[in-house]
Amino acid sequence: MVATRELRAVLSRRGFRRMLGVRLSSQFADGLFQAGIGGSVLFNPQMHSSPVSIAAGFAILLLPYSMIGPYVGVFLDRWSRRNILVMANLTRALLIVPSAALLWFGHADLPFALIALVIIAVNRFFLACLSASLRHVVEDERLATANAVANTLGTIAFTAGLATAVGLLSVVGAKFHGYAIIVLTALLGYAASSLLAKVLFHWEALGPDAADRQRHSHLSVPQALAVAARGMVDGARHLRSRKVAYYALLAQGGARGLYGLLTIATLLFAKTMGHGKEFLGLVFAFGAVGALVAALVTPAATRKWGGQLWLLALLAVDAGAIAALTLSFKPWMLLGGVFVLNIASGGMKIVVDTSIQHECDDEYQGRVFSVNDTAFNSLNVVGLFIGAYLLPVDGRSVLAMVCIAAGYATLATWYFSVLRRGTLIRA
Repeated sequence: MVATRELRAVLSRRGFRRMLGVRLSSQFADGLFQAGIGGSVLFNPQMHSSPVSIAAGFAILLLPYSMIGPYVGVFLDRWSRRNILVMANLTRALLIVPSAALLWFGHADLPFALIALVIIAVNRFFLACLSASLRHVVEDERLATANAVANTLGTIAFTAGLATAVGLLSVVGAKFHGYAIIVLTALLGYAASSLLAKVLFHWEALGPDAADRQRHSHLSVPQALAVAARGMVDGARHLRSRKVAYYALLAQGGARGLYGLLTIATLLFAKTMGHGKEFLGLVFAFGAVGALVAALVTPAATRKWGGQLWLLALLAVDAGAIAALTLSFKPWMLLGGVFVLNIASGGMKIVVDTSIQHECDDEYQGRVFSVNDTAFNSLNVVGLFIGAYLLPVDGRSVLAMVCIAAGYATLATWYFSVLRRGTLIRA
């Protein structure tokens, strides 16, 4: 009943509903775009992809978050966040055209990779801006529920984009022309998201506050870039002084590295088995349902036990799920593991995001979320490359699964020791 009441309270906020419209249209387009470029590498018979090239493709999708991370937070604290949402997706909509054209003609090489890199990098501004803006549309005490709803529906929208792309493949074909058409359809989602942000929000509605803008408005562009470079350090220092958020972020970072290793193992397994595209579609579907369950249970769990104890429980669940469900490499057991792991991953993200929003000063919100997103994606890529170099070509390695389970168990033990020392408070 409490969870239902909280959900209704969050959804009753017009600003939050409007922000959901901006988010969901964009993340649906993300699913289409990433399915187009990812499928052209994984399942395109016109290309022959190695494990390392697959990991490199994911690095293109994820590392822009790390490359421009030091510069994002400070600009989020200086510029109109509504305008960032508008321009980010307008830019991506325009860049979709040359990227689709290159893919159509089979030029999935450096120019295509660079454009894809920019499109994904701009998404860095967009997602961090949404996180930093959330406290302007819901009350502080409802941030956990709002994060759960936004992140879960965003994941579902992304998965719907992937599913739509898979459906389109049966019509357009799984070759360069087909993947180019899928990429081009993403333009509609990005354009819609940009238009919604422009129409639904006043330029000051999502922050930063006038005092924070005034503090930075006198800086020139070179000075602003220098401040941005220092902003990452400032955000990290501020985060370091906020123990609850800091240790939660460290735990999530370790978990993301292990998650990356599992991701590459699953992709290699799907690539070498019969009906690989169908199995991968089920992986995304089970993952989306897991994220939905995380959104439903995490707000209530954190209210009852606190975010830190819930995060500890999720780490322990990860260790048990890997040990119980993945060692046989049976497809349906692997799907069960995906379901449980995405409950845990989604729950951890909600806990970490909410801890940052609760603990960190509004002046530092953008910079701290930049630190968080950079760690989240960089460590995921590290796990992907470790798996690409160490796993067999079919992804099957019982030893690797045992090591991953042990890794999650070690994280849980460390985090438990932090809690026992009394370093953290119940929040």
